[in-house]
Amino acid sequence: MVKFGTGGWRAIIGDEFVKSNILLVAQAVANMMIEDGKDNPDVIEKGIIIGYDRRFLSDMSAQWIAEVIAANDIPVRIIDKIAPTPLIMFATKELDNYYSIAVTASHNPASYNGIKLFTRGGRDAVEDVTIRVEELMADINPEDIKTIDFEEGVESGMILKVNPFNDYIDTILTMINTDAIREKNLKILVDPMFGVSKNSLQTILLTARCEVDMIHERHDTTFGGRMPSPTADTLARLANMVVEKEYDLGIGTDGDADRLGIIDERGNFIHPNDILALLYYYLLKYKGWEGDVVRNIATTHLLDAIAEDFNQECHEVPVGFKHISSKMDESEALIGGESSGGLTIRGHIKGKDGIFAASLLVEMICVTGKRLGDMLEEIYGKYGYFQMVEYNYSFSPDKKDELYDMLFTEKKLPEFPTEIDKVSYADGVKVYFKDNSWVIARFSGTEPLVRIFAEAESEEKAVELSKCMINFLGLGDNPSQ
Repeated sequence: MVKFGTGGWRAIIGDEFVKSNILLVAQAVANMMIEDGKDNPDVIEKGIIIGYDRRFLSDMSAQWIAEVIAANDIPVRIIDKIAPTPLIMFATKELDNYYSIAVTASHNPASYNGIKLFTRGGRDAVEDVTIRVEELMADINPEDIKTIDFEEGVESGMILKVNPFNDYIDTILTMINTDAIREKNLKILVDPMFGVSKNSLQTILLTARCEVDMIHERHDTTFGGRMPSPTADTLARLANMVVEKEYDLGIGTDGDADRLGIIDERGNFIHPNDILALLYYYLLKYKGWEGDVVRNIATTHLLDAIAEDFNQECHEVPVGFKHISSKMDESEALIGGESSGGLTIRGHIKGKDGIFAASLLVEMICVTGKRLGDMLEEIYGKYGYFQMVEYNYSFSPDKKDELYDMLFTEKKLPEFPTEIDKVSYADGVKVYFKDNSWVIARFSGTEPLVRIFAEAESEEKAVELSKCMINFLGLGDNPSQ
């Protein structure tokens, strides 16, 4: 059964991610657009944009989707090369399409693929839209799915091959201070993690006169046997090479380039929480911009402290970037992001963009003249330390039911060593403590995992809070990788 989670529909290839289900999703999207078009002909006239990443079956899946939607007399623009997800979202915004699709499973293991659905302005589809797609799928018989041959669609003009790469790159270059970057002659090592960021990052950084080298840039649908997610573990080789070859910075991006991982000149992994804090602080203090910040419920409260210091507000939302972009619109926030490495700023696309975020971070280093470690010490010196830990645990369906009943029906909690201030059930169970530490347990929206996050003034305290929750839930001693 096809179900959309916080980051679209993701499933194991050959299990649920199969052609029949892909065609079903495509027909449901076509039906939705036809319904919308009855009241707003622009929906049909503008058609849909489709892009895809480097995963196994991504290119074929994009063609299958295009064949179905075009067969329903809806114009299709298909990006004719592998495309970062933020580029697809950018094209949606610039061409003013009401819907677009990316075939990707983002940072999931290589055995997964999936479909992300975007809406007007280049934003993640909200839950109302994805629920609607699911309901439409339930009413479709396989024999009712329309399809045409891809090349026939191209010849008829219903399928148009496009490449918005130059416009995307040029837009980012207008949003960063390339003059400041040119003066510093930075030496940067990039790890696309066998994903799709190479051309974009390389073009931007070389245009700004950085010296750029790449690792893990070839096409490998197994992602080198690693998770295509930029973490301290997966970026270990990048960290070693940054120190060994004396690079100024190491940049890693996930499989579809909407998330970011950073290695500083000393080989230290900079946590996405700290990247968000660095950029928000930089925009407020060094660029003199104003605006609130939006973070999800499992992202650092350091952002709250920075916002308060500059007379701004920090808004907390559930996990899923669609919630961040919606709240950014509502509050006219300056920046929004999440602890998994995704962020965007006001005026750019409504979704996360690891390529733009990396470019802005390079600007920050050049404008301030400060290394990342020095900037972080400046922030910690003003606001104190915020240390986060995270654990992921796989579970069986029976275990999920047991945990759900315990947490959400009976609303049981462990005995914590710190006094509780309040408890939120907005997304999982988040316990806020009076000393400003917190812990959360929530089910992943993209994988069969329960995630435990905790943050405190020291790593030891964060681990202690996590262990209280883990032991209480009976999750064991072996978190998933």
